[in-house]
Amino acid sequence: MQLPTPPPPHEDGGDAVLAWVAEHLGDLALEGPDGVRRGGHVGGQAAADAALASLDVSGYARRRSVVLPVSGRGATRMSPYLRHGLVPLPEMWKAVADAPAHDRDKYRDELLWQEYARHLYARTGAALGRSIKHEQPRVGSWPEPWPAEMACMEAVVGELEGEGWLVNQTRMWMASQWAVRAGADWRDGEDLFFQHLLDGSRAANRLGWQWTVGTGNGRPYGFSRWQVEKRAKALCRSCPLSNACPIEDWPETGDLPRVDGPDLGKDGFDGGPAEVQGGGAEQVWLTAESLGDADPALAADEERPAVFVFDEPLLRRLRLSGKRLVFLADTLGDLAAPRPVEVRRGEVPAELTGRSLAVTHAPVPGFRRLAAVVRPEEVHPWPWLVRPRPSAVGSFTAWRRSSGAPAQASPPRARGRRR
Repeated sequence: MQLPTPPPPHEDGGDAVLAWVAEHLGDLALEGPDGVRRGGHVGGQAAADAALASLDVSGYARRRSVVLPVSGRGATRMSPYLRHGLVPLPEMWKAVADAPAHDRDKYRDELLWQEYARHLYARTGAALGRSIKHEQPRVGSWPEPWPAEMACMEAVVGELEGEGWLVNQTRMWMASQWAVRAGADWRDGEDLFFQHLLDGSRAANRLGWQWTVGTGNGRPYGFSRWQVEKRAKALCRSCPLSNACPIEDWPETGDLPRVDGPDLGKDGFDGGPAEVQGGGAEQVWLTAESLGDADPALAADEERPAVFVFDEPLLRRLRLSGKRLVFLADTLGDLAAPRPVEVRRGEVPAELTGRSLAVTHAPVPGFRRLAAVVRPEEVHPWPWLVRPRPSAVGSFTAWRRSSGAPAQASPPRARGRRR
């Protein structure tokens, strides 16, 4: 089913996009048509370009884990634009080349972590939803994993549901509280993140949760009052449980039993073509992984029209927050300003049957499944930061050493104490 093209993100103060999503996609949104709201980022290439132009990572290494005050945070908030290909990882790598060395290296560590997540997910696919190496630790059983009476949880859940974006420190708080302390299944918490986060991807989300709760490395992040007081002391001062804090002490998890997880060997995986395959396609098939002007299939011919399909069966199953759909609609409306963009809703193969399509390979299992049916006649390489080759993916350090990734300062793991 063809939909009208979304309006530009700033038309009518942005309200026009909200109305478009509510009308055409609201029944697929978590909150329903009446609950569609905008998150903390505006989508689209113009917004991504503005964010990149103002990017300054000076002080990033020192302030990246600051939670409060918000003005003191060092996080760049670029992740939603990275996730949807509005700013490719190689472009971000170059953008910080002139930053102070320590801050540049720390920020590039994070970019490499994103690339590692993509390599890991491209290899394991849906199996990344299984615990990688260890059983999930559970030191307790709470009726509500993120209790609203805890000021720290109330604040970060509010940001997740309202802004659709969190600093890495609070993502770790929430994952550890959910899985380690409260004993809830880490997969269910990761699903909630995926529903709400504007940068939500199975690759980064699942990797982040598994390394935080210990299923990925056997060393769970020990969330306690110590981290909150160090990163956001105001939350403890205002908390009604300040004198009876349920996370006062470190959670003791002991050694985590090993599990038979997905294959993490050194065999290679399908990273897509290294050169353009085929040619002469009439239209570009855009995917959610690559929606920017730099999309290789799109950039190959600026006059070629594009098509994007909102995958109705997938969205009905995922029940994404409306703010995620608004971000995508922003991006499509912005993309349609200089070129024709056809927007459709339905089953992707049925909506694209019989078309002459060019596409950029995407390193996700859904793309491989759909491309095998849609059969695009022109496929462009994915813009890898580190071109895949046979390498170990059992840990970030092993992957970086064996994949040919640039050597940086240190893995971007949690800097708080682990127990």
